[in-house]
Amino acid sequence: MIEVDELGVVEFTQALVRIPSTNDPARGRAERPAAELVAAKMREWGWAPVVDEAAPGRPNVVAVVEGGGGDGPTLMFEGHTDVVTEGDLSTWTVDPFGGEIRDGRLWGRGSADMKSGLAATLYATRALQLAGPFPGRIKVCALADEEGLMLGAHHFVASGLAADVDGAIVAEPEAGEICAVAKGALRLRADFTGKMAHGAMPQHGRNPIQAVGALLVALRALETELQGLHPAHEHLGEVYVTPTVVRAGTEEQVNVIPATASVFIDVRTIPGLEHKVVAERVAALAAFDGISAEVSILVDRPPVDVPVSDPVVVALAAAHQRVTGSEPVYGGVPGSTDGTVLTHWGGIPSVVYGPGGKWIAHQADEYVEVAEIVRCTRVFAEAARIFLTRPAS
Repeated sequence: MIEVDELGVVEFTQALVRIPSTNDPARGRAERPAAELVAAKMREWGWAPVVDEAAPGRPNVVAVVEGGGGDGPTLMFEGHTDVVTEGDLSTWTVDPFGGEIRDGRLWGRGSADMKSGLAATLYATRALQLAGPFPGRIKVCALADEEGLMLGAHHFVASGLAADVDGAIVAEPEAGEICAVAKGALRLRADFTGKMAHGAMPQHGRNPIQAVGALLVALRALETELQGLHPAHEHLGEVYVTPTVVRAGTEEQVNVIPATASVFIDVRTIPGLEHKVVAERVAALAAFDGISAEVSILVDRPPVDVPVSDPVVVALAAAHQRVTGSEPVYGGVPGSTDGTVLTHWGGIPSVVYGPGGKWIAHQADEYVEVAEIVRCTRVFAEAARIFLTRPAS
């Protein structure tokens, strides 16, 4: 088994958690300090990281570690440096940016999602490097803005850095599950334009709220229809069509028919359902007599469906079994990750696996088991060795 620096990876996770790398310009927060810490650690080991801004103050950090063992494939390890806001501090029982270790757990915002996973990828790569030459290379990537628009991953792909990558392991918290599939996310906005009028004389106006009501009813029927056409996926569950935001009028003008109204819709998809088809259906359902309707796509992240026979998934499964002594458990990512961008726009087969509970992300009192950080570091190191030394196909 490859020796890993157990104390080092835990302490580095603590150091990352202590940096409040939320995207919060009003409080002077962004990913840069966390990215600088990652780059400094890479330089300490003799790597040559490239720090490239995906957006102002929001850099990607990428280092290529050559194995020194001749030509071979390229494996990508990926993590993100941003975290969601800590929210209401009164809901926390620990300092959200304290990195405290208590009861075998490392506590704090980003401990699971996903600074422990990011630390594990760095220390796994370093462990394999110290273990001796290996063919090919590892591209270690700490990207920005996964929690927002995934600007870092899109920038990585647009910069051409995905072109030589043969497989990617995304170190998101998945509670030991190997996730080669991920749900798609399609976010839509329907804008309605009618005509303002006095509430006492509605015949002189055109009420866009009536179109909103009709669409909300139709969306429920659309969800039922799509669930019938696309049965629940064994790892990802059902298709969901969920209206999340409705805007129209103001309570100060309760006697006024508003001129405009909007509905925001969060659609969660599974493999086999094309997002274009869903968007077209919603646009057709938004049509309402006398009301102008326009449906726009805000976010389009297709589902991921990488075969479990792909070499990167096979290597990860074999490493999990070798390190833990247990059979691999396959699952699915309920949301989308940077792996969605890497696979669909970068053409890289990706698989998601990392320390931390699947449902603990974004919650108060977020934590990760210390033992799980170390275990995943070992799994990542072993997965890299298996993937890079496999026989050429």
